[in-house]
Amino acid sequence: MSSSSSSVTFENPRKVVKKVLSLSQSEGDGATVRRSIGRHELRNLDPFLLLDEFSVSKPAGFPDHPHRGFETVTYMLDGAFTHQDFSGRKGTIRTGDVQWMTAGSGIVHSEMPAADGVQKGLQLWINLASKDKMIEPRYQELESKDISQAEKDGVAVRIIAGEAFGVRSPVYTRTPTMYMDFTMQPGSQLHQPIPEGWNAFVYVIEGEGVFGKENAAPASTHHCLVLGAGDGLSVWNRSGAPLRFTLAAGQPLNEPVVQQGPFVMNSRAQIQQAMEDYYYGRNGFEKASQWSSA
Repeated sequence: MSSSSSSVTFENPRKVVKKVLSLSQSEGDGATVRRSIGRHELRNLDPFLLLDEFSVSKPAGFPDHPHRGFETVTYMLDGAFTHQDFSGRKGTIRTGDVQWMTAGSGIVHSEMPAADGVQKGLQLWINLASKDKMIEPRYQELESKDISQAEKDGVAVRIIAGEAFGVRSPVYTRTPTMYMDFTMQPGSQLHQPIPEGWNAFVYVIEGEGVFGKENAAPASTHHCLVLGAGDGLSVWNRSGAPLRFTLAAGQPLNEPVVQQGPFVMNSRAQIQQAMEDYYYGRNGFEKASQWSSA
């Protein structure tokens, strides 16, 4: 799965089949996020459960809260966030850094601004298959300088997961996933292969571009574009300013999704079990009651 920014014709090019403007909503403690995936217009896009663009200043943030059954991928666009969890782990991710957290059987953690001013980033939730929902939690953390990068014909890419321009990310994706951050200069074009059968979307961070077909209407900042079936995506930047967007695609799990807040399982009974485990401190939540980030 390599890619080229020069002229490539896909046998079955992916077109935009749904366009959702992310809207601001309150989350955490005094924080505001712009949510696209996870709203009623786009409940989920198997295997993706949620996409938030956050913009948070002290003292707001995301204090102690649990997760079970999926992964969270936090990508800092500007600023810094400090993460702590109930196993004693603590670290700060800064502009351009990625934290890929597999919650598995259970994590209780906090995510709080680590600097003055506005801290901006994206958080993507990726579902885990039923066989992986109760695995041990794990982290993959990459500093900005360690993220795979490539550039060609006016298109630069930071490869969080997957492969672009023949360059591959070192991140292991338990649920097969590609996730990249593209910046396209005015007049450039991109033709990025995407595995057939995977669900895919684009999120526009900055600027505006033409996605999917040459005569499509331009899409601008804060829009999430769901892509239809096909083997690749074409993008054109016909504006006079840089275009920045993320492209994510994942292999659908095709399993039931039952979500209750921070728990995502396959049945109501498993959700009830997760809530009881968290409340009573069992099955992965043993340290929950004794721990506080404060």
